[in-house]
Amino acid sequence: MKKIIAFAGSNSKNSINAQLIEYLANQITSASTSVIKLTDFDIPMYSIDIETEQGFPVDVTILKNKISENDGVIISVNEHNGTVSAFFKNILDWLSRVDRNFLSGKKILLLSTSPGARGGKNALDYAKGSLPHMGGVVVESFSFPSFQENFDSASQTITNPTLELGVREVMASFLQEVDG
Repeated sequence: MKKIIAFAGSNSKNSINAQLIEYLANQITSASTSVIKLTDFDIPMYSIDIETEQGFPVDVTILKNKISENDGVIISVNEHNGTVSAFFKNILDWLSRVDRNFLSGKKILLLSTSPGARGGKNALDYAKGSLPHMGGVVVESFSFPSFQENFDSASQTITNPTLELGVREVMASFLQEVDG
């Protein structure tokens, strides 16, 4: 059985991107899926001084190894001021220092959501442009707009039928690529 790892790029304990990841992971039956929280890893703000003087933080290597053990990766990125959050960018910076191609050959489903009508599209576009430079293959991407209006957090369901269909289509395409 193929393995998929899923996580949100947010460090908020109430992350809507994490809710979207949980929803998606619960829909997958054709692969073994694990959801992780990036906040569970002790990763400092990247600094060449830290890297030079102390080496790579153990948790960066642990995270890199967790990613490498999987066939596919689902990431939902959050947006701060028109780009990915500093938290997520920092994670990418450390991982790419341990191994420039830490996503080598990984099939990626990339998502974003926000309270607004654009659904974190700028962050999504940034990640779509960046992750291939780290070896990943972005198979599908989806911007989920107006999260609170289109997702019921209590029941963990998408309430907008058009968005639900869109999410199901990109998921099916992604899973087909992972199954290869």
